[in-house]
Amino acid sequence: MYKLYCRIYQYVFKMVFYLLPWRKPEIIEGVDSVNYLPKLIKDIDIDKVIVITGKIISSIGLMDGVLEGLKNEGVDFVIYNNTSQNPTIDNVEEALEMYKSNNCKGIVAFGGGSPIDCAKAVGARLACPNKSILQMRGDLKVGKEIPPLFAVPTTAGTGSEATIVAVITNSSTHEKLVIGDMVLTPHYAVLDPSLTVGLPPDITAATGMDALTHAIEAYIGRSNTKETSELSRMAVKLIFENIYEVYRNGANVEARGSMLKASNYAGMAFTRAYVGYVHAIAHTLGGFYGTPHGLANAVILPYVLEYYGEEAYKPLAELTDVVLLGNSTDNLEQKSYNFIKAIKKLNKDMNIPDKISGINDSDIPLMVERAYKEANPNYPVPKILSKKDLFSIYEMIKD
Repeated sequence: MYKLYCRIYQYVFKMVFYLLPWRKPEIIEGVDSVNYLPKLIKDIDIDKVIVITGKIISSIGLMDGVLEGLKNEGVDFVIYNNTSQNPTIDNVEEALEMYKSNNCKGIVAFGGGSPIDCAKAVGARLACPNKSILQMRGDLKVGKEIPPLFAVPTTAGTGSEATIVAVITNSSTHEKLVIGDMVLTPHYAVLDPSLTVGLPPDITAATGMDALTHAIEAYIGRSNTKETSELSRMAVKLIFENIYEVYRNGANVEARGSMLKASNYAGMAFTRAYVGYVHAIAHTLGGFYGTPHGLANAVILPYVLEYYGEEAYKPLAELTDVVLLGNSTDNLEQKSYNFIKAIKKLNKDMNIPDKISGINDSDIPLMVERAYKEANPNYPVPKILSKKDLFSIYEMIKD
């Protein structure tokens, strides 16, 4: 009976989504395209911004050109560089106070998914000053326009520059809070592959597999549309063609650009079609242990796809054809097996482990509860899993 309720809920939500005011960011792309950002900010009459980033990005000089450009354009700025790998409510509140005390008029998010999510949450708090992050948890709880938000991803993975979602960690409970609202979509996104050239191989691999997870979960779910399905297929194709190349040869700017496009396509796909149990489980690992989200997704993905069984054969077989794996005469089950096998090979070739270390048995029951609550009834997955099913998956993935 509960499964029927989940399916009805998902169907109604899918219908409602058609009626909502979706916005896509204006894309600026290409090598060194980030250099156009300062003039763009000036041209829309913003004279002061907060730049939200992390300590590593600010320390290696990746932002120097943009900051110099802002100075040359007469745009003042302040920098919040304390964003955690899994951004916290404290990060949001600290950046919010800096924004307000310096009379900023726009937000530049510079980095991976963490600074972009933190920036979105700051925007949500500015739009709804009387609502806390906890009160905005869930879908469509913001509802008011945020200040101009410029997203500059430095990893090809999260697709956060194209999504309506921000994921923020409650440090006191180790719980990840998902906020989803159309107004959180960045107004502008800069896809500059030169910013990703210096990414270490391990981060390149994990973030790339994060994008692949987005594309696959969006495609195999039951809320995809003609547009999201096509975006997912394009993302999967680009990732299979380029991820190992950028892992092996990080200086390949063309391949880096293709991965940024793939991440963006996957972000646009899952923000409409949603994700699934891979993400629900990964969020608990990030909340409890700080496991990097892309790494968690990469490890969990093949386990969950296998667990879905025949309910996922058809869409996985279609993706198998997209990346030309196996024989066209193979049946759906064999094609699905080939696709999952290829994912495992990618992980192995890029030194991604096949288990998550450090999972405490005593934490699993609470993580199961939280993953179950996040996914059901929200995620339109191929097969609705029980708490017992989720417990089995945690047992499979733990080292």
